[in-house]
Amino acid sequence: MSTGKQAVHEIARLYRDHVNPDLARVIRITGLGTLEDQAEGVRVWDHEGVEYLDMAGGYGMFSLGHRHPEVVQAVADQLHRMPMSAKVFLSPVMARLAAALAEIAPGDLQYAFFCNSGTEAVEGALKLARLATGRTNFVAAHGAFHGKSTGGLAVSGRPGYREPFQPLMPGVEHVPFGDLEALEQVVGPETAGVILEPIQGEGGIHLAPDGYLQGVREICTRKGALMVADEVQTGLGRTGRMFAVQHWEVEPDLLVLAKALGGGVMPIGAILGTPEVWKAFRGRPLIHTSTFGGSPLACAAGLATLQVLSRDRLPERAAAEGAWFLGRLREVVARNPDICAEARGLGLMLGLELTEERFGGSIISEMAHRRVIAVYTLNQPRVIRFEPPLTVSRQDLELALEALEASILRTREVFSLSTISPQEA
Repeated sequence: MSTGKQAVHEIARLYRDHVNPDLARVIRITGLGTLEDQAEGVRVWDHEGVEYLDMAGGYGMFSLGHRHPEVVQAVADQLHRMPMSAKVFLSPVMARLAAALAEIAPGDLQYAFFCNSGTEAVEGALKLARLATGRTNFVAAHGAFHGKSTGGLAVSGRPGYREPFQPLMPGVEHVPFGDLEALEQVVGPETAGVILEPIQGEGGIHLAPDGYLQGVREICTRKGALMVADEVQTGLGRTGRMFAVQHWEVEPDLLVLAKALGGGVMPIGAILGTPEVWKAFRGRPLIHTSTFGGSPLACAAGLATLQVLSRDRLPERAAAEGAWFLGRLREVVARNPDICAEARGLGLMLGLELTEERFGGSIISEMAHRRVIAVYTLNQPRVIRFEPPLTVSRQDLELALEALEASILRTREVFSLSTISPQEA
């Protein structure tokens, strides 16, 4: 047995005995049962030096790629100065990051609260919406994903994740994503907020229909509820605009961020809010706090990330490369209608829906054998998503397409499907 195989078996044993046995099994089944060792840009290397093209991008976390040198340097500089906050003085780096976010945020989102993750940002936004409105209830969408804490689960839209932990936060109604009539019927005098993703990520890369978010805004304003935009996955350039709501010219009352904000180097989440909402903190500035939230290290990473995104015009780059890649994915669908149903998305947040769920694991595994990392969406395993770093090159996108086509061909063989002729496609 080689040293490499011994290492894999040892770590797999540790996962089985001390981490999560089922997770280790799933990872190995999908063909990614190796040990991550190094990463840079759009590449990841395993413990034996095998190189992989990262088309998953940490579910949207690695918008700048792995180990972006400017973010790493900013964090290193801060590490040697003051890594964690004493929490009794004013933090210059946190204040500057809040101001930088206010400068680029849509509408009147002037204030920021920092935490460590998207789930924490959602939890804080739910609390703040209740505090600001004096109301208790929420409306969310079927298929939504807002995290796996008890509040986040309550407003998430996949029953399979919620049911084992019932009872969760009460007073939550779920309606079909994109259905304004259904929303109108359930938003009432006790509704504190409507929380939505502009593009449902884990739900299968579903875009808000034209006019939908504008209608949500109108209903919330008319009925006194807050509009909460969950941009944990869509935010900071992923969809071709700095924030996805900007595609529809909508201004939410609260907006939550995470993933890309840390530049792929530090964990950080944020709640952005308007002055009207932030009045809820008056007289009670410590009603919602976080020991680690807004740490100097995380905020230094956030500042460097925003500078790179703006300077290198990465949202615009995502729009251009994403449009090209989506066009090519649609050609793949046209050639393989028995396996592929639809390609959709915006910017570099794209999904390939398959005709049957069983094909997903095979295609992802086959792509891993071809040294390309891809994953499916949590709420809809029939959809393979592509969220590479916004720095990905056209050449690398071509490599991903070649791996995808070859993996589809192999999947057809595995499931003994007949070959589709050009005339049939």
